[in-house]
Amino acid sequence: MSDEFAFLTALRAIATHPAAAGLADDTAQLDVAAGRLILTSDTMVEQVHFRAGDPADSVGWRLAAVNLSDLAAKGATPIACLLNYSLSGDAGWDAAFLAGLDDALATYAMPLIGGDTVAMPSGAPRSFTLTAIGTAPARVPLRSGAQAGDTLWVTGSIGGAALGAEGDPRDPARYLHPVPRLAEGQALAPLATAMMDVSDGLLIDAQRLATASDVAIVIDLDAVPLALPGPALDAACAGDDYELLFTLPPGVAPPIAATRIGTVAPGTGLTLTAGGAPVPLPARLGYRHGG
Repeated sequence: MSDEFAFLTALRAIATHPAAAGLADDTAQLDVAAGRLILTSDTMVEQVHFRAGDPADSVGWRLAAVNLSDLAAKGATPIACLLNYSLSGDAGWDAAFLAGLDDALATYAMPLIGGDTVAMPSGAPRSFTLTAIGTAPARVPLRSGAQAGDTLWVTGSIGGAALGAEGDPRDPARYLHPVPRLAEGQALAPLATAMMDVSDGLLIDAQRLATASDVAIVIDLDAVPLALPGPALDAACAGDDYELLFTLPPGVAPPIAATRIGTVAPGTGLTLTAGGAPVPLPARLGYRHGG
């Protein structure tokens, strides 16, 4: 399956939605119900976003999951996606990738309706882009809506997907098969003043939320729910959790399971505490694109 024709034949077996038209055209047509379209796109590059030795099926799953996580942060329901794929030259690897992708798309009802393929030079790193499309009600929580006095919450637990000293994930299942919080996002969207997913690390993403909302965020490290025993600061800087970080107005409780980890205050930036005392910010808050 190393050539484009064979890969497209396999891809057509996944792209069965009527909007895909059998992948026989350069465009797809999608009928949508009343509401707002939410679009997001993520690229994964070998040795940047996944390890060369990661199972191919897990890479396919993760590519779908990271896009679905972005939809979850907007309270969106997935309706379709587009795939841009660089052929690897390895038929077995490509087939396993498609199996993992198909598993995720079927699990979360996000049909593949089109995209593109390209052959890369020999030895080039693998690279894939998925564009996900969803629908959401008129009210979509952005990163920029947090207000002083709000409370700060996170779903699930933090730090499980972190790579350990040997370069292996502390919890392989969390790293290889992240679970996008779609149902939680849909439940939170009517209430949250701001919301985003935790992809690059809790601290760096909280800082981004503070910057977008022009507020200060204070996180109590003692309150951060840890996936595994260990220093909370290390877990809070680790990426690939794909939990939801959100703010709620004072006195409003989340309608789903979540942990309150801090507050929103007047000012700017990110502040950490532990045991009631300030904690200096680490030099590296999380994964930063481009360095």
